[in-house]
Amino acid sequence: MRGDLIRRAAAVARRLAVEAGTFLLSRLRERRSISHKAGRGNLVTDMDRASERLILRGLRRSFPAHAIVAEESGVSGDAEFRWYVDPLDGTTNYAHGFPLFCVSIAFEVRGRMECGTVYGPALDELYEGIRGGGARRNGRVVRVSRQSRLSDALLCTGFSYDPRIRRRNMKLWNAFLPRAQAVRRVGSAALDLCFTAAGVYDGFWEMSLGPWDVAAAALIAREAGAKVTDFCGGPLDLDKGDVLAANPRLHAAMKAIMLRYNKF
Repeated sequence: MRGDLIRRAAAVARRLAVEAGTFLLSRLRERRSISHKAGRGNLVTDMDRASERLILRGLRRSFPAHAIVAEESGVSGDAEFRWYVDPLDGTTNYAHGFPLFCVSIAFEVRGRMECGTVYGPALDELYEGIRGGGARRNGRVVRVSRQSRLSDALLCTGFSYDPRIRRRNMKLWNAFLPRAQAVRRVGSAALDLCFTAAGVYDGFWEMSLGPWDVAAAALIAREAGAKVTDFCGGPLDLDKGDVLAANPRLHAAMKAIMLRYNKF
């Protein structure tokens, strides 16, 4: 029973992520209607809302009794089956025509994440993970890197729109920058976690993300062999949103920097 449900959920998530991502990509160069949510830089576009409507319509058609946690429309339903939807992760990139953005959809059963899908349409990369079943990119198995030296590692982070949290993360940026081979800031947490899953990045951290940002990609990263925790090495808390993900060889070194330079 569980297997049939998860396979069906994964198939629906795949279809909707690709459909929404293809739709977003087709409108990338058009003029945008842009507004601001809480925080000066926290944009929302007409396409965030249009993509979310497309996904929610598909989920409700396939699973009418399931609850949904969506970035733009909030929480609906109260059920043991729950979906997490980010219709456009990387909104600022999208609004400026920078083609690194994605659609993220995850499915949870009784508090346990069962499957996750992230689609980056400009790259035509579909990342999928099923609990206990591994992680794949365009159907091929992906694994984290084997890098064990922080000095040879390519890391990535992202910055909150909250100025206080940005200042906290700048301390970590300044700590990691001279210790790593390089640090990137791309602007899509879900893609960053998937790139970590695929061994492109050796490690990733970010503060105060939304549950829709990381629900799918954290599962994908774990299934690819990453250690995904909070900054202290404890279980990832989707509501708090502080994420540290790295291959197991590098995680301890990154956590040590976190504990030294970040105040919790």
